[in-house]
Amino acid sequence: MKTSDLAPHTEQTVLQFLDTASALERRLDRILSSTKGVSFSEYRLLMALSEANPTGCPRIDLANRVGLTASAVTRALKPLEKIGCVTTERSERDARQSLAVITPAGRDLLADAQAILRDALRDLPVNSLSSPKLTEFQHRLTEFGNR
Repeated sequence: MKTSDLAPHTEQTVLQFLDTASALERRLDRILSSTKGVSFSEYRLLMALSEANPTGCPRIDLANRVGLTASAVTRALKPLEKIGCVTTERSERDARQSLAVITPAGRDLLADAQAILRDALRDLPVNSLSSPKLTEFQHRLTEFGNR
């Protein structure tokens, strides 16, 4: 597709979409930070770890799951380790690789944060979409991510 084939609304719509996503993430970050002391990125890491193999998850896999770089995951895990929500252990198969594991305290924090997040999400317009509109919205989001 040539630049001249670009619909006049495309650039502005994509910028608006990204601005909206960024504003939503900042809002969720503020809510979680002020109530539970964790950022939204840390919440996403705890969520990914809770769904991962109980023996641990490599940082690169975590990065792929939450959309961060491996170095950003390393930085985000440190405070979670300090407060006892995550442990990191050397992989038995590859000594260069460490595996992150959620602790029972991390699971408790995650459960509390999920409840707070659910309360915040109730106020969003997406919560009141009809089933067909929600399906269409999710389909469109998938199209954005797959191209």
